[in-house]
Amino acid sequence: MDFGTEFKPLTVQPQEIEGLSFQMITEELGSHNFSDEQYPVVQRIIHASADFELGRSLVFHPQAIEAGINAILQGMPVIADVRMVEAGIAKERIQRYGGEVRVHISDPDVIEEAKALGLTRAIVATRKAFVAAPGGIYVIGNAPTALLELIRLIKEGTARPALVIGMPVGFVSAAESKDELRKLDIPYITNTGRKGGSTVVVAAVNALSLLAVRQARGK
Repeated sequence: MDFGTEFKPLTVQPQEIEGLSFQMITEELGSHNFSDEQYPVVQRIIHASADFELGRSLVFHPQAIEAGINAILQGMPVIADVRMVEAGIAKERIQRYGGEVRVHISDPDVIEEAKALGLTRAIVATRKAFVAAPGGIYVIGNAPTALLELIRLIKEGTARPALVIGMPVGFVSAAESKDELRKLDIPYITNTGRKGGSTVVVAAVNALSLLAVRQARGK
């Protein structure tokens, strides 16, 4: 295959690519206000999205990292809003400590109830999730309605998540749902604006699970 005279093959070994990428991210991001505990999450989100604007827009509750690590080490479930998020999460690291990744968006009873009530499946799936797991890590990357419903349940006191990773992408209620999340005094990881999505929240969960493994090994 002829790539032209200007093409130069990649000389970095496959196992070195991630490290080189992280080095480039650190250099390009420059000065920032993220703590040492938060930065690995920021770094992996930028790595997954190649979006520095998104990375700079991240907002962390002061207890977010500690809460996420503790939840994983205690075997709490990770509840995803859609199957794309579930598919991307490194489940082995969650399962290692007794946890599991759950998603209810395509459950037959959720589909049936959503049709009967005239609600989005994301709303009904969130209601089902908190009944089974009022705690846990809730991960929302696609459905602003799921995040808004979770916020409502938190305000009512019926849902008590250990951590909310809420970064739905889109135009209708995406930015607004994140604005509402930042008003709550619970551990959360979110961002400002419309950007977000499955790859972004997956990167956050995977960064936390890596931190959890490292913490457990250090004990």
